[in-house]
Amino acid sequence: MMQLISDWLGVAQGWLFETVIQPLVFQFGFGEFIEEAFEGTEWLLIGVLELTLLFLVLRPLEAMIPVHKFTDPHARRTDFIYTVLHRIGLFSVLIFFTLDPMMDSVAAMLRFESFQPLNLETLWPGISPLGSFLVYFVVLDFFDYWYHRASHQFNWWWGLHGLHHSQQNMNLWSDNRNHLLDDLLRDVYMGVIALCIGVEPSQYVMLVSVSRILQSLQHANVRIHFGRVGEWLLVSPRYHRMHHAIGVGHESNGKGTLGGCNFAVLLPVWDIIFRTANFTPEFVATGIRDQLPQTDAQGVVTPGREYGKGFWAQQWLGLKRMVEYARKDVV
Repeated sequence: MMQLISDWLGVAQGWLFETVIQPLVFQFGFGEFIEEAFEGTEWLLIGVLELTLLFLVLRPLEAMIPVHKFTDPHARRTDFIYTVLHRIGLFSVLIFFTLDPMMDSVAAMLRFESFQPLNLETLWPGISPLGSFLVYFVVLDFFDYWYHRASHQFNWWWGLHGLHHSQQNMNLWSDNRNHLLDDLLRDVYMGVIALCIGVEPSQYVMLVSVSRILQSLQHANVRIHFGRVGEWLLVSPRYHRMHHAIGVGHESNGKGTLGGCNFAVLLPVWDIIFRTANFTPEFVATGIRDQLPQTDAQGVVTPGREYGKGFWAQQWLGLKRMVEYARKDVV
């Protein structure tokens, strides 16, 4: 099955590249990047397929079994912009194929010193393509868990990542609602890990695609959970929604300090092992505590923090928060 899917995508990639991408590359004088353009075509193709799948499957489910009514349709449209930017694969292509030659150079230096880099095929001769895919899936998810958890531990980092949590109308496009700098850091981190453990470029594309589809499901406005056993095996919309819960998912014991629960990206086992799991069976309200109006002892109401309504406002305010919160780390 994996080989069949790979062959089909290869045919589609070749057709799209030859009929659309390649002529545009030469027309705009970027012929020296033709190889990168071919690789980028695969990311673009898969991204378009993902967008189509999400719209055909998750969008109807949100209409049939929603958790909440949308109070701000504009917020969902802004999230869709983030998703389109991510699914065309621009960041992932630039990072992975910039790191690839760099990592090759480092590997060559290590081999010259008689040090063999880690490679799954060497450690496990004869492993099937599906088997290697599953092993890489688990290993990358482990590292992704720690990246995600770290973004909740440092004030400056939370200043960026808070944008993702500020969505009070969570929906199927909300997974990609991130600050661009935060995305850049994560793509570099995951790209380095993937190259260090021997993930091939074609495998990396599929690993990223599967992960993105599952994360879109997690953020969807759907009243879905995976049952008593399934909730322990794969992150569900209900489980991940608890991570976005006001005063729970991003705080330590609701006291306003950084922390939280349910950091697992795909596999809850990491939360279970490292004691950050919260399996409370509720579909909670989402957002950040400081977005809510605050009332002081004299009864004076202060409006909550503004995280921005549009794409550029959200990006700018994210940078301002990063600088503001970084001072807390210094002090």
